[in-house]
This record gives sequence, structure tokens and C-alpha cells, in this order.
Amino acid sequence: MNRQTYVYGNTVRQTEVLPRQYEEETAVPKKRTSVQVRRNRRNAMHMSAGYVVFLSAAAFLALAVCVLYLQLQTEVTSHSEQITKLQQQLISQKEENITRYNAIMDSMNLNEIRDKAVNELGMVYASKEQVISYQSPTNDYVKQYEAIPENGVLARSDKK
Repeated sequence: MNRQTYVYGNTVRQTEVLPRQYEEETAVPKKRTSVQVRRNRRNAMHMSAGYVVFLSAAAFLALAVCVLYLQLQTEVTSHSEQITKLQQQLISQKEENITRYNAIMDSMNLNEIRDKAVNELGMVYASKEQVISYQSPTNDYVKQYEAIPENGVLARSDKK
């Protein structure tokens, strides 16, 4: 092989010659393999029917798991999208409800209602004798099924 290189300077360097021994070491020796080694290699490449069935079943199982995983992933994604749509619908419904509530509250004037009740419908305020104060046994609301007793106590609990 003839290589030409540019040499800097005013002296020419000598090319290095590899020793013959190095070339011999790098060469791959071609040995003949014995009959027994070739037979062992051939047997190693051969698979039994049971091993082939096992590998086929394992491959099929791995494929089935992958398909099921992809189906579940798709289902989760579709449910997430549906949840997002429902949340957006809920937000819009809440905004609509708030808007309608505010419109109703703005349209009501309690003074007008009181004037109409007193002047047009003839309602009157309750007198002091008609007002009965009572003590509720609980802090919850009370459903009145009968008249409130004069003493104002509806029920007594045994706890004190």
C-alpha cells in the first residue's frame, strides 16, 4: 500500500515496519473442529417439542397481556375524556344556576312584597299575644304536627 503524507519540517521520517511476528498473531488460525464438537453444536441448536410449546405459550401469554394492557389503557383514556366533558358540563350548569339565582334575587324587592301583602292582600303583623317563643330540643328544624303548648316547651330530654 502506498501512502503519501505531507511531512512538516525539513527532515523526512522513516516509516515504521511492523514485525512479521505481529502479523502472524493477528491472523485467525483455522482449526478443524472435531466431529463431537460439531454434533454438540447441532444438538444445541435443536429444540425439543416441549420447549417449543412452552416458548409458544409464553409468547402467546405475553402478547395477551400486552393486548389487555392496551385495552385497559384505552378505556382509562376514554373515561378520563368523559370525566373531563362531564366536569365542563357541571361547571357550565353551576354558572347557569348562579346566573339565574342572581337574576331572581335581583328581581325580588322585599319592600314591594311587604306592601302588596299588607295593602292588597290585607295581611297584618302578628301582635305580641300571638307570638309564642319556644325552646327547641335540638338545633335542627321543627315540623309542627300540633299546637305549641302555652309554656313553650315542646319536649324535654333526660340529659342535663
